[in-house]
Amino acid sequence: MMISLSFIIYHLSFIPARAQVGDYRTDFAVGGSAGYTMSNVGFIPDVPQSMLGGFTAGLTVRYTCEKYFSSICAIVGEVNIAQTGWKEQIRDADGQPVYYKFDTERTSPLAYERRMTYLQVPFLARLGWGRERKGLQAFIQLGPQIGCFLSESSKSTLVAGAETQTDRASSIVAQDTMSVQNKFDYGIVVGAGVELSLPKVGHFLLEGRYYYGLGDIYKNSKSDYFGRSNFGQIVIKATYLFDLVRTKNNKIK
Repeated sequence: MMISLSFIIYHLSFIPARAQVGDYRTDFAVGGSAGYTMSNVGFIPDVPQSMLGGFTAGLTVRYTCEKYFSSICAIVGEVNIAQTGWKEQIRDADGQPVYYKFDTERTSPLAYERRMTYLQVPFLARLGWGRERKGLQAFIQLGPQIGCFLSESSKSTLVAGAETQTDRASSIVAQDTMSVQNKFDYGIVVGAGVELSLPKVGHFLLEGRYYYGLGDIYKNSKSDYFGRSNFGQIVIKATYLFDLVRTKNNKIK
């Protein structure tokens, strides 16, 4: 988090000085985004999982401040509603699904997933290479993200007290009945993508990003059950931006 914040502060602090060398910009664009998330939770003790799919959507603002040599420098802020959580892989010692003894037709293996909705606010430093007004541009983004827990729901075939045909390989089950304890989340986002700009139409972006949570959803003191419970999220998203303010410079392509 400190590395990410230092990068952004360094970038902002030296904009006036570097503008004498670079090509100054005052471009401001706004728009919206939507995408698909794949998430899990890094539990310690470990909980076997697969990625849980969900959706994300929100608002995006971008301020482009300078082209420094070939790098187009900008700051990006977003406000998103995102679905995250985890999906357990309930297996026996042989890696096979676990069924209840009363399930003789073996149609309902043990399954559990937790889906949580968060308000997420990333603040990203961006570097791009390519066309700004007409054509393609590649970019990378890096910065901190904070999140606020909104709601949660679960989907499960677990039956309390029911006997299973085989034993579960993992005995870690406390997470199945624990509600989120820490409502505030924070971490680091890194992403890369491409942008297509069309005159008088706007900017179309396709991006892949990864979020690593530095906070935990459950308390992690020595007396608590989990020592770690942080998010990991892969996000594929599409964004549309239109310019509110554009630099008047015929040399910008």
